[in-house]
Amino acid sequence: MQSADSQTVTERAATGDPIHFGRPWITEDERRAVLEVLDSPILTHGPQCAAFEEEFAAFMGGGVECLTVTSCMAALHLAWLERGIGPGDDVLVAAQTHVATAHAVEWMGARPVFVDCDPHTGNVTAETLERALTPATKAIALVHYLGIPCDMPAIRAFADAHDLWIVEDCALSVGATFDGAHTGTVGDAGTFSFYPVKHLTTGEGGMFVTRHPEVAKKVRKLRAFGIDRSHTERTVPGMYDVPELGLNYRMSELQAALGRAQLARAREALDMRAANFAAIRRALEGIPHVRVIDSTDARAVNSHYCMSVVLEAPLAAHRGELIAKLNRAGVGTSIYYPQPVPRMSYYRDKYGYDASRWPNATELSDASVALPVGPHVTAADAERIGTTVADTIRGLR
Repeated sequence: MQSADSQTVTERAATGDPIHFGRPWITEDERRAVLEVLDSPILTHGPQCAAFEEEFAAFMGGGVECLTVTSCMAALHLAWLERGIGPGDDVLVAAQTHVATAHAVEWMGARPVFVDCDPHTGNVTAETLERALTPATKAIALVHYLGIPCDMPAIRAFADAHDLWIVEDCALSVGATFDGAHTGTVGDAGTFSFYPVKHLTTGEGGMFVTRHPEVAKKVRKLRAFGIDRSHTERTVPGMYDVPELGLNYRMSELQAALGRAQLARAREALDMRAANFAAIRRALEGIPHVRVIDSTDARAVNSHYCMSVVLEAPLAAHRGELIAKLNRAGVGTSIYYPQPVPRMSYYRDKYGYDASRWPNATELSDASVALPVGPHVTAADAERIGTTVADTIRGLR
């Protein structure tokens, strides 16, 4: 039940514009970049994609090669396709992630073995991976949860000790680093998403990243039908061969131009996200039974995709009430993720589900609320979100 003071705050907030959970930040720079491509003769696999790849590699550092693709799911699929993962192979997969992380493994015919997360960061650890290891394990599919980087040095050491390939799902972690290394550069492949509400958007699209030149060479062909020579490599126009089976996962020039304009403002957007996150967190300090998911290691730099607030008992039973009140007050919310992947119908029905195996992932799914911190959120919005959330939580029975 809300106090009179919190009711006043909520009523006042409700008179303002709604604060959406996610919204792309598009400026005249993006519009101009796209229009320039429309005035050019090349709309796909051209100079914009090549430039975006080079600029993204420079942004990340670590000597990686970057390849534009149609989505993060495409990048994940290519990562396993290149590696030859298939039937009889087990892959350790984060239980607390978007279903795409698991789907890419499943499409290869391999078996995802789900791994629980740390309750404070939402990330898998070397310890949780160790507990899930099987004799058939060939690789690891981890996710940097909400932009909080995993402890990659520890996971790399674990993987090397067991001869395991690492694919990093970096869909929410543009700008996140651990001990100075950007996510996606310590594993064997990294995959990024440019969906509309991510740190960067190309409308839809993604990036495949690897520190292995031979992997980049193979994926470059796999994403384009398996063709042996790109347009720029053909001595006779239109003449090429297809020595292997491939797919069409190529990004368009329009998407790449949009992504380049977004990347130019990435640092500014990351600073805005961090400031919004900090403002909301300050408002929630001292409230009992509330846990903010965040990095817990001084070496980690969070890219602040959103803020996930876990309601501990006895508040957890009132999550639905909290979400409804926040939405009525004009504060957009979401849930990351609505269920641990092994509890989703497809995986539950195929592999069975035992809640005791993933208690932390289950708590994050069942007791958390995600709040907006993106660059569409102004400093005043962040203060409003923090005050509204804090007052509403205090008023819950």
